Amino acid sequence: MWFRKQLTLAPKRRGFHLITREIVDELPEIRNISTGLMHVQILHTSASLTLNENADPDVRHDMAAFLNDRVPGNLPYFRHTLEGDDVRVI
Repeated sequence: MWFRKQLTLAPKRRGFHLITREIVDELPEIRNISTGLMHVQILHTSASLTLNENADPDVRHDMAAFLNDRVPGNLPYFRHTLEGDDVRVI
């Protein structure tokens, strides 16, 4: 059995966000699946997905702190600005 669905998630500002609940709420069909494989593709030009166990909320904080240190959102030589400024979030 194959199942495909396109979802639109609520907009988020720069940072690391839990989206599991949004996805599960949009896919009631998965309640009938006991074993499977899910492919998630994100169609955003400057966003990415990470998979974490979510046992410790400090993981998101630490990942955001690392990213903000390495790639501040206000670098003057960034050209990708169509979606607005990135706001530094920890």
